[in-house]
Amino acid sequence: METTRCIGLPAQTGTQCRVLVLGSMPGVASLQAAQYYAHPRNRFWPLMGALTGLDPALPYLQRLQSLREHGIGLWDVIGQCDRRGSLDADIVRGSEVVNPLPALIRQLPQLRGIACNGGTAFAAWTRHVRPLLDPRAAALPVWSLPSTSPANAGWSLERLTAAWQPVAVALAQ
Repeated sequence: METTRCIGLPAQTGTQCRVLVLGSMPGVASLQAAQYYAHPRNRFWPLMGALTGLDPALPYLQRLQSLREHGIGLWDVIGQCDRRGSLDADIVRGSEVVNPLPALIRQLPQLRGIACNGGTAFAAWTRHVRPLLDPRAAALPVWSLPSTSPANAGWSLERLTAAWQPVAVALAQ
């Protein structure tokens, strides 16, 4: 299968960001729509509804605004990569260009934690970002959470909601 150079989406954060949710790299559906978690079977938006009360049926820009109002920011660890499909497993190792997360985190003084949406996001964070962090950022909790991707179909929305409770706790503080 041929590889495609993928370029991610811009960060979606507000000045009151308390939890930064990081994916690995948006899938093909998200990149084509220029929207985070655009695949219709991705459970991210229903999960955010369960955790915060936002309406997952709202238009995309309103969902982003609701996340910001709840103190949640979105971005990805990987800003560019070569990929042979839509799955994280299709990312060509060594082709990754990491987003400037240390700089972003320095601009988020109220940040209370980082939520990695899936094992690939957590592995990329650990490998590429964690060594670059200043002491304040390095002290933040980082949660490796089960992916909301349709590829992780074995996790029901109820199980995901239970596993993602650290996000709800951090937002309530």
